[in-house]
Amino acid sequence: MNRQQYRQDILGLSRRIIAAQTPIRILDAIKWDDTVQKKFFATGCRNQPDVTADYYQRNPLNFNVAALHDTFRDIDRSLTTTLGTTDPAGNIMRRMCREYRQVLDMLAARGTPGFSVISQSLYGHSMDNFHADGPTVSDLGALLDKSLRNIDERMFLEKDVKDIPTRDAVGLLQGRLDKLFNDPAARVRVIESDGIVADAAAGSDYIKLRANTLFSERDLRGLEAHEGWVHVGTTLNGSLQPVCTFLSKGTPSDTITQEGLAVFIEIVSFNSHPARLRRIADRIRAIGLAEKGATFLDVFNLLHEEGRSREEAYTAAMRVFRGSLPDSGPFTKDLAYSTGFIDVYNFIRLAVRRGQLDRIPLLFCGKLAIEDMGTLAELAETGMLVPPHYLPPPVVDISALTAWMAYSSFLNRLDLAQVEADFAHLLD
Repeated sequence: MNRQQYRQDILGLSRRIIAAQTPIRILDAIKWDDTVQKKFFATGCRNQPDVTADYYQRNPLNFNVAALHDTFRDIDRSLTTTLGTTDPAGNIMRRMCREYRQVLDMLAARGTPGFSVISQSLYGHSMDNFHADGPTVSDLGALLDKSLRNIDERMFLEKDVKDIPTRDAVGLLQGRLDKLFNDPAARVRVIESDGIVADAAAGSDYIKLRANTLFSERDLRGLEAHEGWVHVGTTLNGSLQPVCTFLSKGTPSDTITQEGLAVFIEIVSFNSHPARLRRIADRIRAIGLAEKGATFLDVFNLLHEEGRSREEAYTAAMRVFRGSLPDSGPFTKDLAYSTGFIDVYNFIRLAVRRGQLDRIPLLFCGKLAIEDMGTLAELAETGMLVPPHYLPPPVVDISALTAWMAYSSFLNRLDLAQVEADFAHLLD
C-alpha cells in the first residue's frame, strides 16, 4: 500500500468513528433534571430522590442502541480488513470502537444494577490499585480527606468571594481564552447555559457556564486552565490533525486521562485550591460508599453533616448516582480526576527522568488514553501525527515543569512518616 492511500484509509475510518459517535452524549443521557432536586428539598431531604427505572424510560435515548452497536462492529471489521491487526492507528481506533460499544450497553442499562457494573469496567472502581500491591483510589481519597480536614478553608474562601454573575463571567473568560485561541477559524466561544449540572462544561469549541451562578476570580482562572487550555484545546488539536482526526473525540479511557491532565494543569499553573480538592475527595469517598451499598440519602446525609451545604451535598451525591438509581450503585466517572492525575503525573515524571521531554507535548495532541502514548509517539515519528497546535502556558516552555519533576523523582523516595516525625517539633 502506498503512503498516500494509507493516509486516506486512516482518515476515512477516522471519519466513520467520528460520525458514529456523534449522537452519544453520556452525561446528557444520565442527568437528573432540576425537578428531582426541587422535590427532594421539598420533602425536607428525608426521602430518596424520585428517580426510578421509569424516569429514564421517560427520557429515551436519541439513537437506536442495536443499530449503533452494529455500526461500530462494522467499523471494527473494516479496520482489520483495511489496516490489519498490528497497525498503530488501527489499534487505537479498534479500542475506541470496543469502548463505544460498552458505552452503548451502559446507557441501555440506565436505571438498573447493570449500569453501575459497566461503569466500573469503563471508568474504574474505588478499590483499583495504582500499581501491583500499591495504594488504591480509595486510599488517595482518604489521604486527601485527612489532609484537607487540617486546613481551615475559610482563609481561602474569604479571598475568593463569589461575586461575578454568569453574564459577566462569560465576558471575562471569553477575553482570556481569546489570547490563546486567537485563530479566527478556531475561536472558542463562552456561552451561558441553564441546561448543565456543573458550574461549567466544555464542548468541541465552546465552554458553557451555568446560568444564575456566581463565580470568583479563582473560579475563572481554574475554568480557563481546566476547561479551556485542556478540554477545548485538546479537542481542537485533535480536529487539526491531518490524518488522525479520531483524536478529536474521546472514549471513557480518554476521559480518565483528560480529567487527570486538566487537574494536573490546574495545579502546576497554581489555579487550583483546597475547596476544589475537597470536592474531588468527596466524590471518591461517595463512590466508595455507594460501591459498598450506601444509598443516595446515606451519602447526602454524611456530606451535609460534615459541613457541606444542602446544595453541595446534593450535587456530590447526584453526580455519583446519576444514570443509576438512588440505591443501585454508582456511576464511577468522577474517579477519573484522581486516577487520571496520578497517571499523568507518573508519565511526565518518567519522561523527565528518561530525558524524553518530547513526549510531554504529545499529551495534548487530542483526546487520548495514557496507555496509547507509545503508539502515538510511533505515529509522530512516521509523520502520521503532528504536534499539538495549542499548548497550555506551563507546557509551552517546560523548563520549570522539568525542574520540578526532576526533584519530585527523589522526593517520592522519602519516607513521609519519618519526615513528619523529624519536622514535627517545628510545627508544635
